[in-house]
Amino acid sequence: MSAISEAETSTHDLLNQATEWLQYARGLTELLAELVHEADTVDCNRMALGLEAISALTRLGARCTAEAHARLTWERAGRV
Repeated sequence: MSAISEAETSTHDLLNQATEWLQYARGLTELLAELVHEADTVDCNRMALGLEAISALTRLGARCTAEAHARLTWERAGRV
């Protein structure tokens, strides 16, 4: 899966990509939470890396969603 959508990517595909990126972010969030609950100590550097990864995944999901929304708006405007 590419992080950057291409012009021929459909709105449906963009929404699927957004869903996948957000599911990855959710999975990583659950993993980090589980590790923190089970750990006696927390490695702040590793936790920061994990949180940065969640941020990047969420950003990708939001970007795909925004692009899909823009395309839907253009499609609707073209019908009027």
